[in-house]
Amino acid sequence: METLATAVAPGLSRAERDVLDVIDEQALVDELVELIRVPSVTGSDAESDLQHRHARQLEALGFDVDSWQIDLDQLAARPDHPGTEVPRTEGYGVVGVLGPPGVPALVLQGHVDVVPTGDLDKWPQRDPWSGSVGGGAIHGRGACDMKAGVAANLAVARALVASGVTLERPFALHAVISEEDGGLGAFATMLRGHRGEAAVITEPTSGDVVVANAGALTFRVRVSGRAAHGSAKLAGHSALDAFLPLHAALTDLERQRNAEPDALFGSNVLPYPISIGTVRAGDWASSVPDLLIAEGRLGVQIDEPPAIARAALEQAIAEASRRDPWLRDHPPEVTWPGGQFASGQIDPHHTLVDHVLGAVRDTEGRDASLAAAPYGSDLRLYAGIGGIPTLHYGPGDVRYAHAPREQVDIAELISTTRSLAVLAARRCRAHL
Repeated sequence: METLATAVAPGLSRAERDVLDVIDEQALVDELVELIRVPSVTGSDAESDLQHRHARQLEALGFDVDSWQIDLDQLAARPDHPGTEVPRTEGYGVVGVLGPPGVPALVLQGHVDVVPTGDLDKWPQRDPWSGSVGGGAIHGRGACDMKAGVAANLAVARALVASGVTLERPFALHAVISEEDGGLGAFATMLRGHRGEAAVITEPTSGDVVVANAGALTFRVRVSGRAAHGSAKLAGHSALDAFLPLHAALTDLERQRNAEPDALFGSNVLPYPISIGTVRAGDWASSVPDLLIAEGRLGVQIDEPPAIARAALEQAIAEASRRDPWLRDHPPEVTWPGGQFASGQIDPHHTLVDHVLGAVRDTEGRDASLAAAPYGSDLRLYAGIGGIPTLHYGPGDVRYAHAPREQVDIAELISTTRSLAVLAARRCRAHL
């Protein structure tokens, strides 16, 4: 009987076909639905719940599992700490390894945390955690960023075991926390000493093989005003009005920094956005606000040191302040709290890139494109601290991430999982 694996990929080895044949597509969908239903917002207890679940699942599959509680204070004291956006009381790391002793030939990595839901009224049925299935997609917070990738990684792990193949070289699965606010989980995993010959982070890539990504630095701007009664507005100076020329300066800076984007970004004309995420001003409706605090993220160009990116924003704020009579005498304060993502990349000619392209070609029957992503990720920590050649390839479209329409296409979830399974079988030299 001809299976789907043999029908679309006659060049696969027998072991690779056996791995594909045991992928349970319905179980993959069910796994993702269950993951979405756990509200694992960054820093929450549910984030830990998913890590414990990962450890149990990998142990049941026969993986050698390292599950540990992260020493938050110890990491926070390091000068290279990646920063966090939210308070947390605990965090766990999980690494599972299958196969013979040695350095894993391939690491699949995914983060279990998700961003908050935003306005519930914007979500269908006001339920971001439904994991509902409809229109050929799975919906809910984290569906594409990146629980689809997490579910794919687990499906690959199950397939390697269920197929009965023997791995000549070890395979590893890393589950991490806190990616959304800086990468603390990946940071802890690298400092614990877990390594690999190569790693794929299954962030959503829309079918592309992402070989570079921008960075993102969280910034805060404090702008002073002069309080007054709202009926005597001219006796004061609104901090909101004072912020407007700074916002215009950031818009100009954004335009300058995106004038010549890397060709890997394709049609994306804004790979390094500067986005204001929160603005807080005033404490009484009939008072002129005397303080505004704006927080946002600054896109870091590929290969640009974060210190240079910070200096560019600080200079733009300083120059705008010198041109404004109020700000000249009341200069705003710029600080850099929260997540600090440098950019990251892999040599496009690295063998891992060829292996991923080959797995996609042989499994999905198409030629994937190389691309760059405009968001920060754990890639820079694996490639930097870990020295592990790392790229992104995973199910989903990042344009759905962090939004109430978040979803992932089921067909893409399945096809990407199959390619990852072949990649794992090949790099780990699976045989019967």
